Formats: sequence, C-alpha cells, structure tokens
Amino acid sequence: MELESKALASPDIKDAFEEFLRAFEAFKEANDNRLGELESHSADVVTEEKVERINRALDEQKRTLDALTLEAARPAIAAERKSAPAAREHKAAFERYVRKGDASGLDALELKALSAGSNADGGYTVPLEIEQTIDRVMAKVSPLRAIASVRQIGSQVYRKPIATAGAATGWVAETDARPQTGTPTLSAIDYPTMELYAMPAATQTLLDDSQVDLEQWLAGEVQSVFAEQEGAAFISGNGTTQPKGLLAETKVADASWTWGNLGYIASGADGAFASSDPADALVTLAYAPKQGYRANGAWLMNRKTESVIRRFKDGQNNYIWQPGAAAGQPATLFGYPVAEAEDMPDIASGAYAIAFGDFARGYLIVDRIGLRVLRDPYSAKPYVLFYTTKRVGGGVQNYEAVKLMKFAAS
Repeated sequence: MELESKALASPDIKDAFEEFLRAFEAFKEANDNRLGELESHSADVVTEEKVERINRALDEQKRTLDALTLEAARPAIAAERKSAPAAREHKAAFERYVRKGDASGLDALELKALSAGSNADGGYTVPLEIEQTIDRVMAKVSPLRAIASVRQIGSQVYRKPIATAGAATGWVAETDARPQTGTPTLSAIDYPTMELYAMPAATQTLLDDSQVDLEQWLAGEVQSVFAEQEGAAFISGNGTTQPKGLLAETKVADASWTWGNLGYIASGADGAFASSDPADALVTLAYAPKQGYRANGAWLMNRKTESVIRRFKDGQNNYIWQPGAAAGQPATLFGYPVAEAEDMPDIASGAYAIAFGDFARGYLIVDRIGLRVLRDPYSAKPYVLFYTTKRVGGGVQNYEAVKLMKFAAS
C-alpha cells in the first residue's frame, strides 16, 4: 500500500514504527526464552505471561501505527482545487443545497446533463471530489477492498461471464486429421448492488458557518461508517441485502474441490493449530492455490489470529511472521503480505479464520457510480439529516484463486 509523501515524512509515524520494531525484537527475545524453557521441560508461567503481555502491546502499537498512517494518507479536499467549469458549477450548487436546501441549481444542472443528479432517485449526486475521497479512505480501512478487484458500473446488476473449463486441446502431426475439440464451459455470475447508507446530522448553525468545509465534514462523517459496514459485508455478507461475503460461499475440503465452492485446508486440531509443527498447516495453505495465483498471493486474517502466528518459527529457527519493511507496509508471512480484517472470525472450533490467495482474481467488488445525498430538515429538528447512500455489491469471481483454513482436525 503506497503512502503519500506527507505520511512518509511524519515524525509521529516514524517514531511509532521504530517503537513497533523495538517491541517486536523484545517479543522475539521473550518468546525464544519461552520456547527454550519448553524444550528443557522447565516452563515458567512468568515467562509465558511476559510473552503474552508483549504480544498484546505489539498489537496495540500496530493499531496505533495503522491509525496514524491512515490519518496521514487521507487526501485533503482543498476549496481552491481547480476543476472543469461544469464540475465547479455542480460543486457550488451542491454546497447551496447542503447549506440552505436550495436545489434549484442542481435541478437546472439536471436539465442540462442527466449525470448531474436526480431528486427522483432519492437525492443528488455528490461532487466527484467527495466521492473519490471516500473511496480512497474505504480502500485503506476495508482490507478486502484494498486487495480485491473493483469495478465501477452504471446499472443495478453487473453480469460477468466466467469460463469454468477451457477449450480442449491436443497435439497432432503435420498431416494428421484435426478432430473437433470440446468447447469452453461458460457460466455467468450476477453481482447485484445493495444500498449502503449513513445519516450524519448537523445543526443549521454549523451549516450557516461559511468557514466550515462542508465537503470535508460530509466525507469525514460517512467514510469510516461506510468502510466498516463494507468490510463486514465483504467477509460474511448474506448476498440478499448485502454483498455476498467471502465466507458465505459453500466450503469443501480442498481435496474434493469443485467449481462453485471454496476449498479449505484443515489446521490439524479442533479449534487450534496442531500442537506439533503448527506452521506446517500454513505452508500447506500457501501451496493450495495454483502457482499462477500464489504469485500475487496475500493472507487475510484478524489481529488475534495474527498474534498467534507471530510466535511460529520455520525449520531454520526463523520467525515466519515479519513486520513491514517500512511504515505503512504490511507485515508478511512466508514473504506474502498480511491483510488485517477484523471481521474475519477468531480461531475457534470449525472457524474459517484464515484465507490465502490472489484476491484480485478471486473476489470482485462492484460500485455503482454516484454517491447520493438527500437533505432532511424535518425528521429530527433542530438537526438537519443527510441521508447519504451508495450502491455496492460483491462476491467471489474465481473459486480457484482463494483457499481457506478451517480450524479442525480434518
């Protein structure tokens, strides 16, 4: 994930990252002592508690570092930013609508260009700058959006044709007959868009204050809420009122995998990693997708799962989890980046707590173009409500590209 130059230059981020690295070194030292005590059969509960305490502190420092990085990387909306005349006209009309409820300018724009917005559809389209700002922050907060494929559409449903089996081929000599081969097996997957909404409130006094940057206020009020709701839906959404989440798909043992299902690898123990060589299951999961998907592979798990894996070592006594090389860079596991999704389940009996694969090829997010705002000064007087909606859908698009780990013996 790239950062803006201001994020890289921030002394707060630099200090937080250095503190995080020092904490990780302390964690490795304490964990090495714990492992040595276990091998000599003289385990000390004090050492175990120390490792756990440092591990929790490491999680907290990582959370602080992520928050600082996100704040620094958030694009500012400058009032003086240059734009095309039509965009400036729409921006000025939208500000009058938000401050005063005057929609005449937007209605006039609608007559000139249908893309400017329509009250009949439940509000007016926000200026592009606000929409892009919200989308950028959502990509940083919602981990699956940051690594999946994202497509913008102009309709309610996106239909994508999928080849579930390729055309048959064969070798022949120069003069041999060319028998007819089988044709590719095609199917289509529909990705309907669902409505996501937020309803920030403001007093009329705030709206009347010309010094308040309404664009920044509106974007700030809805971007985190949208990102949190999206993040949960992309993991476990029901597919009817929400996008269909990754874990809502049918799951089968990888040895019995067929198209339309997600394959899983067992961790080796019920609700836990195997007591002996626990990292072996992670190696198996990393090699479960075909080589073409591993090239762009990434891990998806929550922080609690990551904190467990942080203790594991490989056969050469090296820690398999490593912090990012710089502030803002993801941690790696076997060299593959780790995306932290708090909506992934914790390690528990039968839980699918880890996913690995090429999420750009495996999961598709569809955004219907246009973020809408409906001004409501009546429902919650003396506050003015801004019913803000966007339409988004999602689902698995390639069932080969992503594999799961099920915390079970088999």
